[in-house]
Amino acid sequence: MSAEFRSFSEFYPFYLSQHSDRTCRRLHFAGTLMLGVVAVSAALTGSWNLLWLLPVVGYGFAWVGHFFFEHNKPATFKYPLYSLIGDFVMFRDMLTGRIRL
Repeated sequence: MSAEFRSFSEFYPFYLSQHSDRTCRRLHFAGTLMLGVVAVSAALTGSWNLLWLLPVVGYGFAWVGHFFFEHNKPATFKYPLYSLIGDFVMFRDMLTGRIRL
């Protein structure tokens, strides 16, 4: 991960290369979906104490995918903003069928 990226469009192909394992991608999908469920639940119920779960479900599922299935270091450690954007873009791409779920 020594490359420096000047834009998200330069970063995204690298991001996808770090998610070649299907189980890792599925765990990312589940984590991003759960993140949305928790956020919407907190907003609808006014239970703002649920928000502490956001990083747990968001990163928890993804990091299990990287450490146990993909066997690489999450790009979040070096590129936190691009990786966060990448999670949502990859989620959209899996939801629409552009990337195999």
